[in-house]
Amino acid sequence: MDELKRLKKDWQENLKFPKLSKEEIYKLLHKKSSSIVKKIFIFSLIEFGFWSLLSFTIKDNEAQQRFDQYEMDHLTTPLIVIGYVILFYFFFMFYKNYKSITTTANSKELMEQILKTRKTVKHYVIFNLLFLYISIVIGLFIEINKNPDVALLTKDFTASGDYYIFYGIMLATTLMMMALLTAILLGFYYLIYGILLKKLKNNYKELKKIELE
Repeated sequence: MDELKRLKKDWQENLKFPKLSKEEIYKLLHKKSSSIVKKIFIFSLIEFGFWSLLSFTIKDNEAQQRFDQYEMDHLTTPLIVIGYVILFYFFFMFYKNYKSITTTANSKELMEQILKTRKTVKHYVIFNLLFLYISIVIGLFIEINKNPDVALLTKDFTASGDYYIFYGIMLATTLMMMALLTAILLGFYYLIYGILLKKLKNNYKELKKIELE
């Protein structure tokens, strides 16, 4: 009687949780991975739109207008052009990753596409941070050399022999600003891309189990 009950219980559990074949698991992981990579591509475009809208919003403020009067287009224009070119390259790669992952034929190819996507996103985040640092350094260089208030302050410190204090303060302030912006951006990117990459990593682990079975 006890044996019969146990068999009945196992039979009922098997009805509730049917075992999936390797092919069915692959199809499920393939669908989930394609959806994640599509979201990464869409979010990157939304992020680009957000930063572009923000730049247009602050374009007419007093600080930006003063900065434009410095006439340093020979430095800022190439930086902006290079930034846009590299960003569009990443958008193309995100789209390419999405199209490639939708046409994969087996788990091995899907695993390779997942690794490529994760690598692309990481390079994208690193580029954005490096571009931010370079922009800050160039902006600081322009302000020191073109802003009359900063020039006067530099002159006062130089005259008193304490110019190293001035540059020390500038360096410390810049590093603190970079650290703060890095923390904000990394938190921002984790919420947008980090969670999606974690899901892709889990899918990769599941695919690896299938390959090892």
